[in-house]
This record gives sequence, structure tokens and C-alpha cells, in this order.
Amino acid sequence: MKTAERGATGTLLEEELGFQVYKFKSGPWGGDQQIGAKIADGEIDLLIFFWDPLEPLPHDPDVKALLRIAVLWNIPVACNRASADFIISSPLMYEEFERLVPQTPQIA
Repeated sequence: MKTAERGATGTLLEEELGFQVYKFKSGPWGGDQQIGAKIADGEIDLLIFFWDPLEPLPHDPDVKALLRIAVLWNIPVACNRASADFIISSPLMYEEFERLVPQTPQIA
């Protein structure tokens, strides 16, 4: 399993977990778009994205776009600890799983 995070979160996880984490740019600096692009390319299979619903996000449109692309490409998304625990403890985490992906229109 590979782990990827945005900016400072990745550094914190490296220190806590003791292994290297791929770090995208910070969210306001394009990190959300980088993650969304990896989802669309089929390189990210799961999104755990904790955010504080009581605090305004300066990059709220970017966060909404990231969550939209995750739903569009049908990857599991956890936005709180309970849903993350359910996803990580699921037997599907350790089996082959073929998710349905959207059919993109053909461009002539």
C-alpha cells in the first residue's frame, strides 16, 4: 500500500509512521488538483480526506472539485474517522476489487 498526502500532512505522517510518504503540493497551491488528476488516471484507489466542517476553507472550490472527481470515478471516500475505520477494516481492502468507472464519451 502506498500513501500519499498533501504538504505538511505528509511530513507529519512520515514522522509518525516511520516510512516515506509521497507528498503532493499543499491544497491551496494545487495539491487538490494533483490528487484529482491521479484519481482520474486510475492511480488512486481510496481517498481519506479529513476536513473541519466548522472552519471555512480558503480553497473550498478545490476541495469540492476533488470530492466530485472521487465520486465520479467511484473510489471509496472517507471524510471522518468513522468512515475511514469502516473502509480500512473492510475485507475488500485485502482482496481484488473491480470498481465500476464512468464511460467517457469518445471525442471525434
